Amino acid sequence: MKDVKSKQGGLNAEIQSRIGHQLRAMYDDVVRQGVPDRFAELIRKLDGPEAVDPAAKTEGSE
Repeated sequence: MKDVKSKQGGLNAEIQSRIGHQLRAMYDDVVRQGVPDRFAELIRKLDGPEAVDPAAKTEGSE
């Protein structure tokens, strides 16, 4: 199977593994930083009871 993929132009398992390790190394710091406070507050507002569908609000006010 490994030879079949390399003949078709795909990446072999070793190269895919190396790319995976490099990507994890690059993004681990970003993942550990967490969500910034201003984004967390925005998410809370969007998920909260105050978040109303604008279309529903317009229909209810008429």
